[in-house]
Amino acid sequence: MYQPPHFQETRPDVLHGLIRAHPLGLLVSNGTEGPVANAIPFLLDADVPPNGRLRAHLAKANPQWRLLADNPLAPVLVVFQGADAYVTPSWYETKRETGKVVPTWNYAIVQVRGIVKVIEDQDWLAEQISDLTMSQEGNRAAPWAVTDAPAPFIQSQIKGIVGLEIAITEISGKWKVSQNRPAPPRGRVAEGRESETVNSADMIELVRSYGGLDGK
Repeated sequence: MYQPPHFQETRPDVLHGLIRAHPLGLLVSNGTEGPVANAIPFLLDADVPPNGRLRAHLAKANPQWRLLADNPLAPVLVVFQGADAYVTPSWYETKRETGKVVPTWNYAIVQVRGIVKVIEDQDWLAEQISDLTMSQEGNRAAPWAVTDAPAPFIQSQIKGIVGLEIAITEISGKWKVSQNRPAPPRGRVAEGRESETVNSADMIELVRSYGGLDGK
């Protein structure tokens, strides 16, 4: 990933926070005919040494897991996309002063690289789907649990999936949120997004916090 220094994010808690807030990652691996990619939800076990671990599962009908099983030492890439937003030149004074400005795109993104272990153990899979479910249902007033469904039905569903554990070898983040602009233009980007019919509250917060505009 192209990483200009002013956009680089290295704090583990911030990187982990984006993964947990946006758990649908794009799993990218090499296949016999080129790259293969699938979007699947992940769980992050940050306390697993040395760099943490990702857990997920794939449908057995998905051929990517067989490619992973056949190449157990081949590294994979998982991409987690956070907030993103278009930035128009109209929000910059430079447009009125010289016209020398172009559109851009702000975004926050985390990339994880690691080695995959394919798991078919039924107990592991049962724990995986339970943990993944509770990660999304836990804050609901009446959370649904895997055990709410009939046990034979769940067992039949588990037979149709395989598990993945990714030992993290590298994690990197890029927060491109107008930090390379002086303070006044950064403020106008945040104000401009607030004025749009469709805005991004997450991106507004990132522009303000990374630009020193949040009063901290």
